[in-house]
Amino acid sequence: MNSGKERMIGVGIVAVGLIILLGKLGIFSFLGRNLWPLLILIPGIVLHVMYMMRRVSPFMLLPAGILSVYGFLFFLCNTWGWHLMAYLWPLFLLGIAIGLWEYAINDNSLSRNVYTGGVLLGLISVILLIITLLSTGIMYIIAVLLIGAGVWLVAGNRSKHKW
Repeated sequence: MNSGKERMIGVGIVAVGLIILLGKLGIFSFLGRNLWPLLILIPGIVLHVMYMMRRVSPFMLLPAGILSVYGFLFFLCNTWGWHLMAYLWPLFLLGIAIGLWEYAINDNSLSRNVYTGGVLLGLISVILLIITLLSTGIMYIIAVLLIGAGVWLVAGNRSKHKW
């Protein structure tokens, strides 16, 4: 054998040995366990880039928006704990809303109903997200607002009506 082929075989053997060693050390299971949300996020980003390069139709922005938001959501939960899903579940609706919204603003042949539906779904998602994030304190906020409204009404009525 010539020295070039021997070197290539040597590099191949070293590479196989490194792969086996890293596998036994748990590196691949760590990467698979922690970085799997990238398998959802990256296709969403790629679809956005492909649309910007005019390689796909605006319809592809619908799955692009959904995949991007879901990939981000899963990455957050995988990094900081799945208990966050109790508060971040409205992002599932937001993913659909962003996909619809992107599709509607980039395809002029669609009805305005698609745009309106995307915006309304997005607003509902944001409102639900705020409510879930404030779930423990939302009743205190509502109570304070009601007390404030009542005081305002009482004070406002006194100045207009002299009893």
